[in-house]
Amino acid sequence: MRETPRSQGTAGGSRSRHPLPRPGRAFAHMTGAFGSGTPHRSDRRPPHTPRGARQPGPGGCPGTPPPVPGQPAFLSGRAGGPLPWLLLSGLLFALVTWQVAAHGPLRRADERLGRAAVGHGPAGLTEFLADLGNLAVALPVLAAALAYTLWRGGRGALPRAAGAALAMAAVPAFVVPLKSWIARPGPLTPDTGYYPSGHTATAAVAYGGAALLLVVYVRRHRWWPPALALVLTLATGAGLVLRGYHWPLDVAGSWCLCAVLLLLSHRLPARYPPPPRASRAPAAPDR
Repeated sequence: MRETPRSQGTAGGSRSRHPLPRPGRAFAHMTGAFGSGTPHRSDRRPPHTPRGARQPGPGGCPGTPPPVPGQPAFLSGRAGGPLPWLLLSGLLFALVTWQVAAHGPLRRADERLGRAAVGHGPAGLTEFLADLGNLAVALPVLAAALAYTLWRGGRGALPRAAGAALAMAAVPAFVVPLKSWIARPGPLTPDTGYYPSGHTATAAVAYGGAALLLVVYVRRHRWWPPALALVLTLATGAGLVLRGYHWPLDVAGSWCLCAVLLLLSHRLPARYPPPPRASRAPAAPDR
């Protein structure tokens, strides 16, 4: 009769034998082994989790930073960055200023166009459009945008808000000396000091600066703040020309100058952000 083997767990005699090794499992839990489940994979395949597919973030931090509200592409570092726009605006401003100061052919054509445009359009509408460049209208818009930015962004938004405020403060610093130096008379008066247009510069920096501050907090349809600022700025220039307050080149020169101011005031705070605040978490004890 064949003897039935006793169970290893029973007492009484023979020693319990060690379990037989299974192929492929003896080294399954060694560090770096294939299929071990540890992060040190010898086959160099990424684990099947979204975290494993991440690339290292800036400064060696693990993982990619989450998407955050950004800025328009033409102001970011992508697609050439703002440098071409700065150069183009600066060159156009220099060209227009040179033609106006030297009584060049561009100024003569500008004066013919300005005389032909004066008086066109409804007087009430063109006067309203020209008034969009008044300090009493444009400055409260920028002030409201500054207050909203500081309320939403806190101390982190302070450099951007300061940049927009400095751009507004730079308008008279550039416009007033140029008016005195060029001394261009107006379309309907022999008085001088009409180039560049101060009302156009006020509207461009106030509405443009407000749009650049607010576009960061718009989640969908982010095109509308810059588009609205552009419409208001163009409408202001059209009203000034149609009412006979400025020549067309007075308006165009202010646009070029303010494009430089806005680009600089918006990009410099992003290039030199404030240092991060120290963490208040307690330090780990020494082991």
